[in-house]
Amino acid sequence: MRSTATRTRLAAAAATAGIVVLAGCSSSGSADNASASSCEPAKGKVTLQYWNTVPGMDKVVDLWNKQHPDIQVETKNISNDQYGTLGNALKADKAPDLAQVGYDELPNLRTQSAFVDASACKAATAAKAKFVPWTWSQTSFGGTGVFAIPQDTGPMALYVRSDLFKKYNVVVPTTWDEYATAAEKLHKADPDLDMTFFDPNNAEWFNGLLWQNDAKMYGYSGDKWQVSVDSAQSKQVADYWQKLISEKVVRTDLAHGSTQMYAAYQKDQLATYVGAAWGYSMFRDNLPKQAGKWSIVPMPTWGANGSSGDWGGSTVAFMKGGKHLYESVEFNTWLNTDPDALALENKLGGLYPAATAGLDLPALKQGVPYYGNEKIFDVFADASKKIDTSFAWGPTQKTVNLALQDALAKAAAGDGTLTDALATAQAAALTSMKDQAIPATAGK
Repeated sequence: MRSTATRTRLAAAAATAGIVVLAGCSSSGSADNASASSCEPAKGKVTLQYWNTVPGMDKVVDLWNKQHPDIQVETKNISNDQYGTLGNALKADKAPDLAQVGYDELPNLRTQSAFVDASACKAATAAKAKFVPWTWSQTSFGGTGVFAIPQDTGPMALYVRSDLFKKYNVVVPTTWDEYATAAEKLHKADPDLDMTFFDPNNAEWFNGLLWQNDAKMYGYSGDKWQVSVDSAQSKQVADYWQKLISEKVVRTDLAHGSTQMYAAYQKDQLATYVGAAWGYSMFRDNLPKQAGKWSIVPMPTWGANGSSGDWGGSTVAFMKGGKHLYESVEFNTWLNTDPDALALENKLGGLYPAATAGLDLPALKQGVPYYGNEKIFDVFADASKKIDTSFAWGPTQKTVNLALQDALAKAAAGDGTLTDALATAQAAALTSMKDQAIPATAGK
């Protein structure tokens, strides 16, 4: 899900052009060469392996299995160590037919020739028209093949404990300046109450904040990647959160999704949550006694343009070594376009569909009881229209995220600043690309 993601995303021209570079940098030949020579159905019953991290996905797979006795799917939840598990399976030549892969991880795995091109299957190429354009651009690497099918996206918004704001007579913020002011007022009214938490070990979340401020972390021109992780827009975001941390109105000791995080919310110690569409089910399922106390409003903005950000979102990739391409395409397209499947994925796993038809699901047009029957998905739908579609991920994003997280953690502990962490991530991006012979230079 985060993973990991709407009318957004990562790769318009920059990522499309950048993929050409990646194809030439694969260690064992381009993933383009992994396409099947044909897309013929198997003669007899087939069993596929599908690995993912989505709660309740086994129930969705059960629905498919009941309807398709000749193409059975076995699902495995790998949420404890998603990419470690996938990486080990790839090294051992034991990868599943299909696996959940975040948009930001696609370029990195492509350099490892992890995918098979499913464009030999007409159903795979025909699926393009069924998805939000930016998501298809990512999974097809700018039109060079079909390596995955988009699954969900993560437009961001602000989750608000409206009862606490009302109790302390604080106005719900619409800008980041107002957010900082509200944080001070709430903490002054109750010293045990902080505005939110800053998880230094969550680079994906922090990247979403940068994205909202139109920070272009990567571009591509002159046959080189332009790396600008530490741009002025990025520094503005880092300086802002550094100030909140220094003023002790946000916590830095909580990990996203941890027991401790939920405990802090349960004890009324946190007033807001800056999150993505897929997060709506987290509070519903883990904090049932707070039903009716939460609202979801647009993310605070930096300027008049009202931009939003995206955090996470995933695809279902065709993994190298899969022996049943035709059947994999059949299941993959059903999983991510069928109305019944999409509705169940949203209900059980909180997925916000990447399929255009999924955005019109009745469940996404209705009020959600846990949130006081507010039509929360209207907020996310509006946010998805305000995300910078030219934002691009780099080909060594995993390495950069790890470097960023390490530096953010040090800053949160008082060793340096969040702005210093950006400089560390910038250096890591340039070094990691150089190590893989990917042409890159520092951008503006």
